[in-house]
Amino acid sequence: MQLTIPAAVTHAAREFGDRIALVEPEGPRLTYVELEEQVRLVARALIAEGVGALDRVAVWSPNTYHWVLAALGASYAGATVVPVNTRFTGAEALDVIDRTGSVCLFATGPFLGVDRIAELGSAARAERRPMPRVVVRIPARPGPEGTPGTLDWADLGERAATVPRATADERADAVGPDEISDILFTSGTTGRSKGAMSSHRQALSVAAAWAGIGGLGPDDRYLVVNPFFNSFGFKAGILACLLTGAAMVPQIVFDIDRTLELVARERITVLPGPPTIYQAMLDHPDRAKWDTSTLRLAVTGATTVPTALVERMRAELSFETVLTAYGLTEAVVATMCRPGDDPATVAQTSGRAAAGFAVRIAPNGEILLRGPNVMRGYLDDPAATAEAVDAEGWLHTGDIGRLDARGYLTITDRLKDMYICGGFNVYPAEVEQALARLDGIAESAVVGMPDPRLGEVGKAFVVARPGYRLSADEVVAFCRTRLANFKVPRQVEFRTALPRNPSGKVLKNVLRGEQT
Repeated sequence: MQLTIPAAVTHAAREFGDRIALVEPEGPRLTYVELEEQVRLVARALIAEGVGALDRVAVWSPNTYHWVLAALGASYAGATVVPVNTRFTGAEALDVIDRTGSVCLFATGPFLGVDRIAELGSAARAERRPMPRVVVRIPARPGPEGTPGTLDWADLGERAATVPRATADERADAVGPDEISDILFTSGTTGRSKGAMSSHRQALSVAAAWAGIGGLGPDDRYLVVNPFFNSFGFKAGILACLLTGAAMVPQIVFDIDRTLELVARERITVLPGPPTIYQAMLDHPDRAKWDTSTLRLAVTGATTVPTALVERMRAELSFETVLTAYGLTEAVVATMCRPGDDPATVAQTSGRAAAGFAVRIAPNGEILLRGPNVMRGYLDDPAATAEAVDAEGWLHTGDIGRLDARGYLTITDRLKDMYICGGFNVYPAEVEQALARLDGIAESAVVGMPDPRLGEVGKAFVVARPGYRLSADEVVAFCRTRLANFKVPRQVEFRTALPRNPSGKVLKNVLRGEQT
């Protein structure tokens, strides 16, 4: 099989045939043969709409079968996929779409009180930027009739009918392993989001490595709670299933009752996610009424994992294998525990090198990665690329850690300022840049503070300009109009000045109440 996503779709149809590929909990169930046919249909519709090879196609939608077909269909048509965070505001999504030059957008209509297409249109008008030439409305939940100027998902079949199947197959066959398959955006410590580019070969290689260590196979049923817009949900989710014949079951939004119900109803065997998911399952007062005996594989990480949690997951939730892993958008899967590792190793380390990576610790303690699956670079940002990947090919992660004699990695600190709110990385510089636009703020500093529910939340320390009076509510309300909810500070404290070192740098450790 050629290492391209279109080739993987075709191979899966031949290899796994009538096995279930995709289960929409309240919608269709597709076999691998049917999945290939639907992917080809989306590709034909995109070609009919003028989407060319190497064009960029953005997907701004929650976890449903539409996301899977849209992304794989774009790849089949020779395009590059640009996943967009569903929590982004219209302005944030527009920035990603504009910078990638995406000619097509798949977006959810009204969902959870937000009409993303309408929000994007408002942002485009305010910024005087164009909308993508093709906008396809995904009906994730019942809502108003189609938005003017958009193409409804139901219309794709009619568009596809104008393009022969052979034309789409020719596009798919022409895709090369080293062409860019996806551009995944991540915030940097400068506050400006960066688009990490990966090739088809790299995307499939990391997916295969993850699936191989977890022992994923055609008998598995994989509940995908991790968002598809995230590298884990896309590559260790969709692509891992595609390569192994496992059935993917997307969960549109996380809800513990719904998760337990789906595990029991769909006989789920694989359930990766943050530790909070498993803790919520264990603590659920009615857990006994759902059958979790089919669960066999959990893969977690991103934060501290108590040894007792690993032991309880095995004893009380029936998981045969519990693994922890470490990765980032620029590398996806860098280290991973192995089946058979004891609970202490799983809880206290992030495993050893995986997916062809070499891992070493720099003299300052920084974790460095090198291997064939390091990103190809940041989109249109050679300076940031050179800063992240040195001349010898080592990716500087900004995380601090140590390796034991077995080669197992323990992460002792994260990026100095970054914190994780509800499982999402938040880079304070991005929040501080938004705050700088509020009239009346002279300067600000944002730090992560412990929170019993979300792990960490943002606290903004604000210095007002002379003659201005601001309230905490005004600051928070301003942030909500410009930032995704997980980035919005939960607390605001006003200061007359910020603590600084002799060179003028803000001492965030002092603001966090740490020892200096």
